[in-house]
Amino acid sequence: MTEDKEIKKNLKDLDDICDECKEQDESVTQNLILTGFKICKSCRVSKTIFPI
Repeated sequence: MTEDKEIKKNLKDLDDICDECKEQDESVTQNLILTGFKICKSCRVSKTIFPI
């Protein structure tokens, strides 16, 4: 029973919604795997150029 809750929680993290701009993008899951942050490609680039 607790495994089902953990699986649902993990699947919720893979919803492709960016934490910064709140838009849905395919690159969110890719960046989550690569960097550990749920951000889309455009937010990642802007954070790299302007790290404030």
